[in-house]
Amino acid sequence: MHHDTFEHEDLTPRGPFYFMAGLAVICVVLYLIVFGMYRFLDDYTKTDQPPLSPMATPESDTRLVTHSDIQTFPEPRLEENERTELRTYSDEEQQKLSTYDWVDKSKGIVRIPIDRAMELMVQRGLPVRRAGAASPENSGQN
Repeated sequence: MHHDTFEHEDLTPRGPFYFMAGLAVICVVLYLIVFGMYRFLDDYTKTDQPPLSPMATPESDTRLVTHSDIQTFPEPRLEENERTELRTYSDEEQQKLSTYDWVDKSKGIVRIPIDRAMELMVQRGLPVRRAGAASPENSGQN
């Protein structure tokens, strides 16, 4: 048996071509269905919305707040600029923790820096109550 010939029934290019053309047609049809569905739902949403409250103004964008809006708004107000207000608050608290100041001058109560207070605690230790002394909770009982 001598085989000098080749197979004459090769794969024709029509099969993959028809497959790709069919896939493209299906993609276009699906696109049109989805586009039509979204368009229908958008129209449905626009026509079937409940009436807008007379208190609301549709042209105002509530995401944009100006300084005058904040000043005219009743208390408690929103923050104008969260970062700078938080930084200011943090700086004020740090200032209290690191400086001397009078808490009540008439009673002689003074605020001292936290670092100095910790040094004094290490040197003097915690205040201790004597064993026979009445605690503040029990001082009013008989």
